[in-house]
Amino acid sequence: MDRNFLIVDPEDGIDVLRALASPARVRALRLLRRKGPLNVNEIAAALGLPQSSVSANVQVLEDAGLIRTETQRARKGNQKVCHSLFDEVLVTFKDEPHATDSGTIETSMPLGLYTSCQVTAPCGLCSPQGIIGLLDVPDTFLDPGRMGAALIWFTRGYVEYQFPNNARLLGGDVAALEVSMELSSEVPGTSADWPSDITVSINHVEVGTWTSPGDFGDKRGVYTPDWWKLKGSQYGKLKGFRVTTEGSFVDGVKISSVTIKDLNLSEHRSIRLTVAVREDARHPGGLNIFGRGFGNYDQDIVLRLTAQR
Repeated sequence: MDRNFLIVDPEDGIDVLRALASPARVRALRLLRRKGPLNVNEIAAALGLPQSSVSANVQVLEDAGLIRTETQRARKGNQKVCHSLFDEVLVTFKDEPHATDSGTIETSMPLGLYTSCQVTAPCGLCSPQGIIGLLDVPDTFLDPGRMGAALIWFTRGYVEYQFPNNARLLGGDVAALEVSMELSSEVPGTSADWPSDITVSINHVEVGTWTSPGDFGDKRGVYTPDWWKLKGSQYGKLKGFRVTTEGSFVDGVKISSVTIKDLNLSEHRSIRLTVAVREDARHPGGLNIFGRGFGNYDQDIVLRLTAQR
Protein backbone atom coordinates (compact mmCIF):
# COMPACT_ATOMS: atom_id res chain seq x y z
CA MET A 1 0.00 0.00 0.00
CA ASP A 2 1.39 3.37 -1.01
CA ARG A 3 -1.02 6.30 -0.71
CA ASN A 4 -0.56 10.06 -0.85
CA PHE A 5 -2.67 12.59 0.99
CA LEU A 6 -2.93 16.36 0.67
CA ILE A 7 -3.72 18.25 3.87
CA VAL A 8 -5.03 21.75 3.21
CA ASP A 9 -5.39 24.62 5.66
CA PRO A 10 -8.16 26.87 4.29
CA GLU A 11 -6.13 29.96 5.12
CA ASP A 12 -3.22 29.11 2.83
CA GLY A 13 -4.81 26.60 0.48
CA ILE A 14 -7.39 28.80 -1.21
CA ASP A 15 -6.21 27.77 -4.71
CA VAL A 16 -6.87 24.12 -3.88
CA LEU A 17 -10.32 24.89 -2.47
CA ARG A 18 -11.16 26.96 -5.53
CA ALA A 19 -10.06 24.13 -7.82
CA LEU A 20 -12.26 21.67 -5.92
CA ALA A 21 -15.29 23.97 -6.10
CA SER A 22 -16.10 22.85 -9.67
CA PRO A 23 -18.07 19.61 -10.17
CA ALA A 24 -16.36 19.13 -13.56
CA ARG A 25 -12.89 19.34 -11.99
CA VAL A 26 -13.87 16.96 -9.19
CA ARG A 27 -15.15 14.49 -11.79
CA ALA A 28 -11.86 14.79 -13.68
CA LEU A 29 -9.88 14.12 -10.49
CA ARG A 30 -12.03 11.10 -9.69
CA LEU A 31 -11.55 9.78 -13.24
CA LEU A 32 -7.76 10.12 -13.07
CA ARG A 33 -7.72 8.47 -9.65
CA ARG A 34 -9.74 5.51 -10.98
CA LYS A 35 -8.31 5.10 -14.49
CA GLY A 36 -4.74 6.36 -14.14
CA PRO A 37 -2.99 8.83 -16.50
CA LEU A 38 -5.17 10.14 -19.36
CA ASN A 39 -4.74 12.79 -22.01
CA VAL A 40 -7.10 15.74 -22.37
CA ASN A 41 -9.07 14.17 -25.23
CA GLU A 42 -9.61 10.97 -23.24
CA ILE A 43 -10.84 12.95 -20.24
CA ALA A 44 -13.19 14.97 -22.46
CA ALA A 45 -14.64 11.81 -24.03
CA ALA A 46 -15.12 10.07 -20.68
CA LEU A 47 -16.85 13.07 -19.10
CA GLY A 48 -18.80 14.14 -22.16
CA LEU A 49 -17.31 17.65 -22.07
CA PRO A 50 -15.81 19.88 -24.78
CA GLN A 51 -12.05 19.52 -25.17
CA SER A 52 -11.61 23.27 -24.67
CA SER A 53 -13.46 23.15 -21.34
CA VAL A 54 -11.38 20.19 -20.12
CA SER A 55 -8.14 21.96 -21.13
CA ALA A 56 -9.10 25.00 -19.05
CA ASN A 57 -10.05 22.86 -16.04
CA VAL A 58 -6.85 20.81 -16.30
CA GLN A 59 -4.85 24.03 -16.13
CA VAL A 60 -6.67 25.07 -12.93
CA LEU A 61 -5.99 21.67 -11.34
CA GLU A 62 -2.34 21.81 -12.33
CA ASP A 63 -1.92 25.35 -10.99
CA ALA A 64 -3.41 24.20 -7.67
CA GLY A 65 -0.94 21.30 -7.47
CA LEU A 66 -3.64 18.63 -7.59
CA ILE A 67 -2.35 16.99 -10.77
CA ARG A 68 0.80 17.00 -12.83
CA THR A 69 0.97 16.96 -16.60
CA GLU A 70 3.57 15.90 -19.10
CA THR A 71 3.78 16.47 -22.82
CA GLN A 72 4.15 13.36 -24.96
CA ARG A 73 4.45 12.91 -28.69
CA ALA A 74 1.30 11.73 -30.45
CA ARG A 75 0.45 10.76 -34.01
CA LYS A 76 -0.22 14.38 -34.79
CA GLY A 77 1.85 16.76 -32.74
CA ASN A 78 1.93 16.52 -28.95
CA GLN A 79 -0.56 15.56 -26.27
CA LYS A 80 -0.83 16.58 -22.60
CA VAL A 81 -1.10 13.57 -20.29
CA CYS A 82 -2.55 14.19 -16.81
CA HIS A 83 -1.52 12.31 -13.65
CA SER A 84 -3.37 12.27 -10.33
CA LEU A 85 -1.13 13.22 -7.39
CA PHE A 86 -3.27 12.49 -4.35
CA ASP A 87 -5.58 9.73 -3.18
CA GLU A 88 -7.27 11.92 -0.61
CA VAL A 89 -7.60 15.65 0.15
CA LEU A 90 -8.16 16.64 3.77
CA VAL A 91 -9.21 20.13 4.81
CA THR A 92 -8.23 21.05 8.36
CA PHE A 93 -7.32 24.10 10.40
CA LYS A 94 -3.72 23.64 11.54
CA ASP A 95 -2.41 25.02 14.80
CA GLU A 96 -0.42 28.21 14.56
CA PRO A 97 3.36 27.73 14.94
CA HIS A 98 4.58 28.65 18.40
CA ALA A 99 7.50 31.09 18.57
CA THR A 100 9.72 31.19 21.66
CA ASP A 101 11.94 33.95 22.98
CA SER A 102 15.03 31.92 22.10
CA GLY A 103 14.51 32.34 18.34
CA THR A 104 12.84 28.96 17.89
CA ILE A 105 9.57 28.22 16.07
CA GLU A 106 7.74 25.08 17.18
CA THR A 107 5.02 23.19 15.29
CA SER A 108 3.09 20.20 16.63
CA MET A 109 1.76 17.55 14.22
CA PRO A 110 -0.97 15.06 15.26
CA LEU A 111 -0.01 11.46 14.49
CA GLY A 112 -2.90 10.90 12.12
CA LEU A 113 -2.04 13.76 9.78
CA TYR A 114 0.52 11.84 7.73
CA THR A 115 0.48 12.73 4.03
CA SER A 116 1.90 9.45 2.71
CA CYS A 117 2.29 5.94 4.05
CA GLN A 118 3.29 2.42 3.17
CA VAL A 119 3.13 -0.15 5.97
CA THR A 120 3.09 -3.90 6.53
CA ALA A 121 1.28 -5.93 9.17
CA PRO A 122 1.19 -6.38 12.09
CA CYS A 123 -0.02 -2.78 12.14
CA GLY A 124 -2.77 -0.60 13.52
CA LEU A 125 -3.96 2.71 14.90
CA CYS A 126 -5.63 3.80 18.14
CA SER A 127 -7.24 6.94 19.44
CA PRO A 128 -7.44 7.54 23.21
CA GLN A 129 -11.00 6.17 22.98
CA GLY A 130 -10.41 2.94 21.04
CA ILE A 131 -9.09 1.01 18.05
CA ILE A 132 -9.39 2.71 14.65
CA GLY A 133 -10.54 0.43 11.84
CA LEU A 134 -9.19 -3.13 11.68
CA LEU A 135 -6.02 -4.44 13.25
CA ASP A 136 -3.28 -5.81 10.99
CA VAL A 137 -4.96 -4.47 7.83
CA PRO A 138 -2.67 -1.91 6.11
CA ASP A 139 -5.63 -0.28 4.33
CA THR A 140 -6.86 0.88 7.75
CA PHE A 141 -4.18 3.57 7.50
CA LEU A 142 -6.57 5.19 4.97
CA ASP A 143 -9.49 5.23 7.42
CA PRO A 144 -10.76 8.81 8.00
CA GLY A 145 -10.72 8.00 11.71
CA ARG A 146 -6.92 8.14 11.57
CA MET A 147 -7.24 11.89 12.16
CA GLY A 148 -7.70 11.07 15.85
CA ALA A 149 -4.80 8.62 16.13
CA ALA A 150 -2.71 8.78 19.29
CA LEU A 151 -0.77 5.54 18.70
CA ILE A 152 0.29 3.99 15.39
CA TRP A 153 2.37 0.89 14.80
CA PHE A 154 3.66 -1.19 11.91
CA THR A 155 6.33 -3.77 11.14
CA ARG A 156 8.06 -2.30 8.07
CA GLY A 157 7.42 0.72 5.89
CA TYR A 158 7.01 4.41 6.62
CA VAL A 159 4.75 7.32 7.42
CA GLU A 160 5.49 10.80 6.07
CA TYR A 161 4.38 14.14 7.50
CA GLN A 162 4.34 17.51 5.77
CA PHE A 163 5.14 20.40 8.11
CA PRO A 164 4.86 24.06 7.09
CA ASN A 165 8.25 25.56 6.32
CA ASN A 166 8.35 28.38 8.86
CA ALA A 167 12.01 29.17 8.22
CA ARG A 168 11.11 32.53 6.70
CA LEU A 169 9.40 33.55 9.96
CA LEU A 170 12.69 33.32 11.83
CA GLY A 171 14.08 36.37 10.06
CA GLY A 172 17.42 34.73 9.36
CA ASP A 173 19.17 31.52 8.39
CA VAL A 174 18.17 28.28 10.13
CA ALA A 175 20.88 26.98 12.45
CA ALA A 176 19.12 23.82 13.61
CA LEU A 177 16.08 21.64 12.96
CA GLU A 178 14.86 19.25 15.64
CA VAL A 179 12.13 16.60 15.60
CA SER A 180 10.87 15.27 18.92
CA MET A 181 8.69 12.14 19.19
CA GLU A 182 8.06 9.15 21.46
CA LEU A 183 9.17 5.89 19.81
CA SER A 184 9.62 2.21 20.51
CA SER A 185 10.02 -1.09 18.66
CA GLU A 186 6.98 -3.22 17.83
CA VAL A 187 6.60 -6.92 18.66
CA PRO A 188 3.44 -9.00 19.20
CA GLY A 189 2.97 -8.46 22.93
CA THR A 190 5.97 -6.62 24.35
CA SER A 191 9.68 -7.28 24.83
CA ALA A 192 12.29 -4.98 26.39
CA ASP A 193 14.93 -6.73 24.25
CA TRP A 194 13.64 -6.27 20.70
CA PRO A 195 15.93 -3.90 18.78
CA SER A 196 14.61 -2.00 15.79
CA ASP A 197 16.36 0.42 13.43
CA ILE A 198 14.16 3.50 13.05
CA THR A 199 15.28 5.78 10.22
CA VAL A 200 14.39 9.47 9.96
CA SER A 201 14.55 11.51 6.75
CA ILE A 202 13.93 15.21 6.17
CA ASN A 203 12.94 16.36 2.68
CA HIS A 204 13.88 12.84 1.52
CA VAL A 205 17.43 13.26 2.85
CA GLU A 206 18.23 10.43 5.25
CA VAL A 207 19.28 12.07 8.50
CA GLY A 208 20.17 8.89 10.34
CA THR A 209 18.98 5.83 12.25
CA TRP A 210 18.29 5.28 15.93
CA THR A 211 18.05 1.71 17.23
CA SER A 212 15.21 1.32 19.69
CA PRO A 213 16.16 -1.25 22.35
CA GLY A 214 12.69 -2.72 22.71
CA ASP A 215 8.91 -2.55 22.95
CA PHE A 216 8.10 -1.50 26.50
CA GLY A 217 5.27 -3.07 28.48
CA ASP A 218 6.57 -3.51 32.04
CA LYS A 219 4.09 -0.91 33.33
CA ARG A 220 1.25 1.20 31.96
CA GLY A 221 2.28 4.39 30.22
CA VAL A 222 1.58 7.57 32.16
CA TYR A 223 -1.03 8.68 29.61
CA THR A 224 -1.97 5.28 28.14
CA PRO A 225 -5.75 4.83 28.63
CA ASP A 226 -7.09 2.17 30.98
CA TRP A 227 -8.93 0.29 28.23
CA TRP A 228 -5.65 -0.51 26.41
CA LYS A 229 -4.54 -4.02 27.36
CA LEU A 230 -1.48 -4.30 29.58
CA LYS A 231 0.05 -6.85 27.20
CA GLY A 232 0.26 -4.18 24.48
CA SER A 233 2.91 -1.50 23.91
CA GLN A 234 2.70 0.98 26.79
CA TYR A 235 5.27 3.71 26.18
CA GLY A 236 8.40 4.63 24.27
CA LYS A 237 11.53 6.73 24.51
CA LEU A 238 11.25 10.47 23.81
CA LYS A 239 13.87 11.02 21.12
CA GLY A 240 15.16 14.28 19.69
CA PHE A 241 16.59 14.09 16.15
CA ARG A 242 18.56 17.32 15.61
CA VAL A 243 20.21 18.54 12.40
CA THR A 244 22.72 21.41 12.76
CA THR A 245 25.58 23.01 10.86
CA GLU A 246 27.84 20.35 12.42
CA GLY A 247 25.87 17.22 11.53
CA SER A 248 22.90 15.17 12.75
CA PHE A 249 22.38 13.96 16.31
CA VAL A 250 20.02 11.92 18.47
CA ASP A 251 19.94 13.18 22.04
CA GLY A 252 23.35 14.77 21.49
CA VAL A 253 25.00 11.68 19.96
CA LYS A 254 26.12 12.16 16.36
CA ILE A 255 24.49 9.73 13.93
CA SER A 256 25.50 11.18 10.54
CA SER A 257 27.32 14.00 8.78
CA VAL A 258 24.12 15.40 7.24
CA THR A 259 23.95 19.14 7.99
CA ILE A 260 21.20 21.73 7.89
CA LYS A 261 22.53 22.89 4.53
CA ASP A 262 21.95 19.42 3.04
CA LEU A 263 18.20 19.73 3.73
CA ASN A 264 17.82 22.66 1.27
CA LEU A 265 15.11 24.26 3.40
CA SER A 266 15.02 27.45 1.32
CA GLU A 267 14.04 25.45 -1.78
CA HIS A 268 10.95 23.81 -0.24
CA ARG A 269 7.56 25.24 0.71
CA SER A 270 7.15 22.47 3.28
CA ILE A 271 9.32 20.25 5.43
CA ARG A 272 8.70 16.54 4.88
CA LEU A 273 9.45 14.20 7.76
CA THR A 274 9.63 10.46 7.04
CA VAL A 275 9.80 7.91 9.86
CA ALA A 276 10.57 4.40 8.62
CA VAL A 277 11.67 0.86 9.31
CA ARG A 278 13.50 -0.01 6.13
CA GLU A 279 13.27 -3.36 4.36
CA ASP A 280 17.07 -3.70 4.56
CA ALA A 281 17.29 -2.71 8.23
CA ARG A 282 19.77 -4.74 10.26
CA HIS A 283 17.23 -4.81 13.09
CA PRO A 284 13.77 -4.73 11.44
CA GLY A 285 11.91 -4.75 14.76
CA GLY A 286 8.91 -2.62 13.86
CA LEU A 287 7.83 0.79 15.11
CA ASN A 288 5.42 2.39 17.58
CA ILE A 289 4.85 6.15 17.54
CA PHE A 290 3.06 7.51 20.61
CA GLY A 291 1.11 10.76 20.47
CA ARG A 292 -1.05 12.87 22.73
CA GLY A 293 -3.13 10.54 24.91
CA PHE A 294 -0.74 7.54 24.89
CA GLY A 295 2.68 6.74 26.33
CA ASN A 296 4.71 8.72 28.85
CA TYR A 297 4.75 12.11 27.10
CA ASP A 298 1.56 14.00 26.30
CA GLN A 299 2.72 15.35 22.94
CA ASP A 300 2.42 14.70 19.25
CA ILE A 301 5.33 14.97 16.79
CA VAL A 302 7.05 18.31 17.37
CA LEU A 303 9.29 20.10 14.87
CA ARG A 304 11.47 23.01 15.98
CA LEU A 305 13.41 25.45 13.80
CA THR A 306 16.07 27.58 15.46
CA ALA A 307 17.51 30.76 13.95
CA GLN A 308 21.20 31.37 13.50
CA ARG A 309 22.48 33.87 16.04
